[in-house]
Amino acid sequence: MANPVRNCVLALTRFGPGRRPLLAGLVVSALLAGVPAAHSEDGTPAAHPNVAMCQGCHGIAGYRVAYPDVYSVPKLGGQQAAYLAKALQDYRVGTRKYPTMQSVAATLSDQEIAALAAYYAGSSQ
Repeated sequence: MANPVRNCVLALTRFGPGRRPLLAGLVVSALLAGVPAAHSEDGTPAAHPNVAMCQGCHGIAGYRVAYPDVYSVPKLGGQQAAYLAKALQDYRVGTRKYPTMQSVAATLSDQEIAALAAYYAGSSQ
């Protein structure tokens, strides 16, 4: 039986550096597609399922990335929903340039962008 993690790693190594962020974003999105939404103790939805892919960078206070340049990752919680939605839409169409965010935004529908923006606008995280 084939190992799916090994196959993903092999697929990533076959693509040039410029294509890896896009492929990585697609792989993460595919893996998260089957993850059920988190629920609070009273059974109501606690967070949008796509929040997990944001938390890896935006959920760490003071986090900085070094690809392709050193960049301080902004805090999303408390931002205005319209600003967050516009930023994600701009990453998706290429108006805003950052390879990781462009690859993540490319996998989001308009409804998912609106849900993420609403979640972070009402959150302090």
